[in-house]
Amino acid sequence: MTTAPVETGRAGRPRAAVVRDALGVGVAVGLSGFAFGVTSAGSGLALAQTCALSLLVFTGASQFALVGALAGGGSPAAAVAGALLLGARNALYGLRLAGLLRLPGAVRPLAAHWVIDETTAVALAQPGRDAARLGFTVTGVSLFAVWNLSTLLGALGASALGDPAAWGLDAAGPAAFLALLGPMLRGADRGREPAGAALAVPAPLVCVPLLPPGAPVLVAVLAAPAVLVVSHLRARRAGERRAGPDAGDPRDSRNSPDSRDSGEEAS
Repeated sequence: MTTAPVETGRAGRPRAAVVRDALGVGVAVGLSGFAFGVTSAGSGLALAQTCALSLLVFTGASQFALVGALAGGGSPAAAVAGALLLGARNALYGLRLAGLLRLPGAVRPLAAHWVIDETTAVALAQPGRDAARLGFTVTGVSLFAVWNLSTLLGALGASALGDPAAWGLDAAGPAAFLALLGPMLRGADRGREPAGAALAVPAPLVCVPLLPPGAPVLVAVLAAPAVLVVSHLRARRAGERRAGPDAGDPRDSRNSPDSRDSGEEAS
């Protein structure tokens, strides 16, 4: 009895498994676009504006931050600034994926629109370039399609649902942030990432009554450089302690009495 060959990528992983995982991520995350559609419509944005955000911006965290700031009465400038800061991480993802995927120049501008958390995670999880390209493409196509469709449905259904706060849908934005944060912390080491999260969460909460809407999220951005500075100082001090008080400049050993005596004996 013979069995049909299983098509695999260059590194040996079945392509069907890559497609299955990518579709699972794309569909599951894409459905949260419904919550964005409802939240955006509830914040006062028109149907066309809501759909344009999902089509042209296509990064959930930035979209939720933008409509959340506007719904809270924040200025458009503060809302856009917070969204841009959150979306800046996608540029770093692009640098990492450029070397991994090595896509033809003609398709890179289109692929850049799909460089987000989920497509990057699926691509980096693959064992080879072919599988990474497949995972990135399937995740991007499925997530883009489902996210935009569910955004449209959510915006259309917002009028029927009434006030989003009455259904608890005003918490969709914060819930989406927590859903993205949880897996990142579980996969992180016990150092900088948890410390950054522990500082970034309470910082904007303290600033909410003090700053205008949209500004507290900008304060949270300062958590990352603060944690990096503290980590660098701690690592430097730990290195100095391991070296001990006797570990001075190596050049000093050449000028010590023992070194001069040994030099004279050798001469």
